[in-house]
Amino acid sequence: MPTSVHIPKPLLAEVDRRARELGVSRNRVIVRALERDLRDRTEWSPRFFDRLATQGPRHAAAVDEMLHAIRGARTRKRAPSL
Repeated sequence: MPTSVHIPKPLLAEVDRRARELGVSRNRVIVRALERDLRDRTEWSPRFFDRLATQGPRHAAAVDEMLHAIRGARTRKRAPSL
């Protein structure tokens, strides 16, 4: 289905460069990027991490312990950069 989106010129130039490198269309590069983003997205709400960041030093050890446990329990994909 045709769709129109605004892509900043510098980003579009990068997309075009990448498409040439891969020997595929601009559309294919964009579709692959969207598919990858939707597939690999985290189930964690951005607000969750915002709230963790505001807990302050009193809770820092508990937050570190929780993040360590979460990262250690992941088995199928790389942990996101936090």
